[in-house]
Amino acid sequence: MTLSTSFTDAMALTPDGAGVYHGLLNEHWTIGPKVHGGAMLALCANAARSELGEPGVEPIAVSGNFLWAPDPGPMQVVTTVRKRGRRISLIDVELNQGSRTALRAAITLGRPEHHVPPLLSVNPVLPLMTPDPPPGLEPIGPGHPMADVVHLAHGCDIRPSLTSFTPRGDGGPPMIEYWVRPKGAAPDVLFALLCGDVSAPVTMGLNRFGWAPTVHLTAFVRAVPADGWLRVMCTTTQIGQEFFDEDHIVVDREGRIVVQSRQLALVPAAPD
Repeated sequence: MTLSTSFTDAMALTPDGAGVYHGLLNEHWTIGPKVHGGAMLALCANAARSELGEPGVEPIAVSGNFLWAPDPGPMQVVTTVRKRGRRISLIDVELNQGSRTALRAAITLGRPEHHVPPLLSVNPVLPLMTPDPPPGLEPIGPGHPMADVVHLAHGCDIRPSLTSFTPRGDGGPPMIEYWVRPKGAAPDVLFALLCGDVSAPVTMGLNRFGWAPTVHLTAFVRAVPADGWLRVMCTTTQIGQEFFDEDHIVVDREGRIVVQSRQLALVPAAPD
């Protein structure tokens, strides 16, 4: 059986009544052997949006606590409506596999501000990243050093700038740049949310490789993305001995900030 690589298929949900939905994330939406955290958050956001059922309303804030890293396979998403408001609604979501809860999330829903210009926007991505990837920047795929780990590349065109993985010469933190878009479709809010967790751990810049499990992630959806490449800038404020933070800013082809995210994760073990 050939498994679909489509992001749209990965986000598909089957309602089962009483706020329960069934979904399936396969091996194409993993980092190493485990399901990608951003894909799980996007699935939770999709369940909340489906449960609310209001046209034009999208997840505008997603806050998730990761309890356990599930394997590819069927997942059950359970929603609980906390508030149905005129402008803002709130739905709690649990993503379960078998008898275990992998992720608990609070999803705030409203209408993203993508039809009007902001009163103020400090966008660090625009002066540093062009709307399209630079010529010669290779996608993750066969032969790429990240291909054996980043299986998302089966369903996305992901082009990381490997030259920015190390700390800057001025003593600044690592800053990783990506150009990302889904294969065969335009990016939507759910894909933009996934991109808020698309980067390799910034700890790689300090030679701390390996699994860096996310403890908590919060993302804001600021706009519905335009069709085209999404530019993703990832950086950090502090890498501790045990925990580190990682920030993503996701910008669409029109130069709008579409997602901002911050996560707390565990620092990989020191090399032997």
